[in-house]
Amino acid sequence: MLKSCSYCRKIHERNFICPEKEKALKEHRGKKQYKSKYEMFEETNVDGFRSTKAWQLKRAEIRQRDRNLCQICSRELYQTIKRFTYDNLSVHHCEPLNEAYEKRLDNDNLICVCEYHHRLCDNGTIPQEEVKMIIEEQEKKENGN
Repeated sequence: MLKSCSYCRKIHERNFICPEKEKALKEHRGKKQYKSKYEMFEETNVDGFRSTKAWQLKRAEIRQRDRNLCQICSRELYQTIKRFTYDNLSVHHCEPLNEAYEKRLDNDNLICVCEYHHRLCDNGTIPQEEVKMIIEEQEKKENGN
């Protein structure tokens, strides 16, 4: 029986162990298991931010700027399956909230991506510098430069 793999987005036999899954598990095992009180407070603050009106408005603004399309898919980068992906979109912080909380609402730190490319951005497969370049292109288009 075949199944769809959420790690590489290909179809495998049910008993096949995907190398991408093994890679993700190794990365997960290498992470610190316990968090300091400061890290737990920061995470709570970050989680609370996502429910604020300011974030909801900014997220809508970025989705509109990016035409409600995944900006990685529209450039056909990183194993894009469908060029115009408008399903399962989210707004990604290029510099993560827990590292650059002060940039949480900066247009030049936000990009609209699909679920698959969001995961690749988060795990570093898509370099932060490349994401920044795409964001810069979008900002220039928006501002007419």
